[in-house]
Amino acid sequence: MFCTKCGVQLRDDDRFCSQCGNRTSVARVVYAGRPLMLDKRNGKVGGVCAGFARYLDVDVTLVRVVWLATAVMTGVGFIAYLVAWALMPSDHGMEPVDTYVEQAG
Repeated sequence: MFCTKCGVQLRDDDRFCSQCGNRTSVARVVYAGRPLMLDKRNGKVGGVCAGFARYLDVDVTLVRVVWLATAVMTGVGFIAYLVAWALMPSDHGMEPVDTYVEQAG
């Protein structure tokens, strides 16, 4: 599979292009009724950023960078991370069972 924007070759399961960040056809699945939960399988520390990335359907690296920038620049990110970690329910490392609807490409 190739990126439709920049032409870089991608793996079949890539959701975003590693070169330009463009969404692939794999990422064009809209999940209905997905709860906001900690993502223990893909998390680095507590799974907060991975949980938000899964909920918002964006790249987890983007969420981590934005969260870290907020934390370093304002200090609010550290407190918000701890609050989210304490309040968000955990998925206990299981793959979420979601219903999905295919979006027209």
